[in-house]
Amino acid sequence: VSPRREDTYVLGSSMGGLISLYALAEYPRVFGGAACLSTHWPGDLAEQPGPASAALVAYFGRKLPPAGAHRIYFDHGTGTLDARYPALQRQVDALMRAKGYTATDWQTRVFPGAIHDEASWAARLDQPLVFLFGRR
Repeated sequence: VSPRREDTYVLGSSMGGLISLYALAEYPRVFGGAACLSTHWPGDLAEQPGPASAALVAYFGRKLPPAGAHRIYFDHGTGTLDARYPALQRQVDALMRAKGYTATDWQTRVFPGAIHDEASWAARLDQPLVFLFGRR
């Protein structure tokens, strides 16, 4: 196992996606990237983001490392709980652009028809793995 940051990634789905992003934000010297599948943004189950989501976006705005040395992958489906994520994901995407992330080191994907469950995440697991471990 390599101890190098460039070889160490964290990946999770739902709350695991959120904690993966948190791990990268708190330990950017340990993790070279994070994959966040169907990231669950707690506290806001309405269509529009609310105060809890705003606090999370502000936190990540302060804590995520600048672009250039890390890779971050987000995705979500369009069914069940995932259908509530697009508005907040757009805010996170704007944050990523503001921090200087580009297609080289950040990706957000939407999977039409995919729902918030293990089978959907398993069906697309190759996507974040290729993005994180692909050559720069």
